[in-house]
Amino acid sequence: MAGPLRFASTRTLPVLALFLAAGCQPKAPPAAAAPPVVEVMTVMQRDEPVTQEWIGTLDGFVNAEIRAEVTGYLLRQDYVDGRPVKKGDLLFEIDSRPFQAAYDQIEANFKKSELDLKRQAELIQTQAVAQQEYDNAVQAHLADKASLEQAELNLKFSRITAPVDGIAGIATAQLGDLVGPNTGVLTTVSQVDPIKAFFPVSEQTYLELFRQRPDKESSIAHIEWQLVLADGTVYPRKGTFFAADRAISADTGTLRMVATFPNPELLLRPGQYARVRAVLQVEKGALLVPQRAVQELQGAYQVAVVDGDRRAHLQAVTVGQRVGSDWVITAGLHPGERVVTEGLQKVRDGAAVDPHSAPTK
Repeated sequence: MAGPLRFASTRTLPVLALFLAAGCQPKAPPAAAAPPVVEVMTVMQRDEPVTQEWIGTLDGFVNAEIRAEVTGYLLRQDYVDGRPVKKGDLLFEIDSRPFQAAYDQIEANFKKSELDLKRQAELIQTQAVAQQEYDNAVQAHLADKASLEQAELNLKFSRITAPVDGIAGIATAQLGDLVGPNTGVLTTVSQVDPIKAFFPVSEQTYLELFRQRPDKESSIAHIEWQLVLADGTVYPRKGTFFAADRAISADTGTLRMVATFPNPELLLRPGQYARVRAVLQVEKGALLVPQRAVQELQGAYQVAVVDGDRRAHLQAVTVGQRVGSDWVITAGLHPGERVVTEGLQKVRDGAAVDPHSAPTK
């Protein structure tokens, strides 16, 4: 067994020598990885309107609460719930028969006192009656006149009309109900063309707005206001400044402001929420980059700038307002610099990149 084993080992010696010789050779270094491909674009510079938005609530220009001025049974509702009405349109009718009877009775008393007063006036000329009797007749006639005027008002109040043009709400009383001054609101008529938009602005915005405009509110009146509705669409009609409240809220630190918007189609209704938007100033030479080029980390923002040697450098920036899909950069960038817009996750600070121009919009 020992002889054959020694023979086999002798034959493998040259092969082992070859392997050992190959293993002693130095390994070739691995090929360098190609720099990552990124898309870049040059920082844009242009005059950019500074737009601000606030959450607003819509309300009628006038909201007239309709109440019964006299007590009686509701006979008729003369309008359709939720439909437009005109000023003077009949809304409700209260049973007028008691008021008509009272008016007729008081009118008869008034005519009688009128005749008595005329007779007393003739008699006093001849001193056939005392001055006191004549004075009593005058007072009685005046009292009857006042009672007749009140009865006329009560009869008129049995027909409840719309005080303004607007939309009448759903009635809260039913036919046959006993209604009166203490039964609450029968319905509300809201004037919605134009309609008001209430929105709060911060104290800082208020100060900036008024300090930069020398003629104060007269200049604010020329700002164009927009509404962004709940579905994201922009209301096509522009609004105008209406009023600012008298005081800043101590609880919220905001000042309530009001803009009015034309609403001939009656699309806007009280209670709607909308974003109120306005261009307050124009920032000259603003620098803009796509939002996708900006990274946010714990409230800090940075971009990757590619230099002339095709190396990327992470650079802190300060962001301003968003404009569509872009972001205004207020500090940290200069005109003409190139920033990475795609492939940002591949970038390492100071590392080489293979920049390609981003496709134009």
